[in-house]
Amino acid sequence: MTAAEAAERAGVSRALFYRIEQGDPTCSAGAMFEAASVVGVPLFEEMRTGGTLSAALQQSDKMMSLLPQSARRSKVQVFDDF
Repeated sequence: MTAAEAAERAGVSRALFYRIEQGDPTCSAGAMFEAASVVGVPLFEEMRTGGTLSAALQQSDKMMSLLPQSARRSKVQVFDDF
């Protein structure tokens, strides 16, 4: 499926679909979830199937590795023990 076809199936413009691909944080969550669904990226699948939280976090890390660097969690550990 082309990106234009995926955007059409998700009900978003090709420009918005491109921004989602790039990890633009200004895209709406609904559009991102719809795009993920259309292209077959299961979000929160472990939680829906009754998996453990640990398994869900491991799956989340795998999914995050598929995202562009700008959309990934920071690896910097924050010291917030006041």
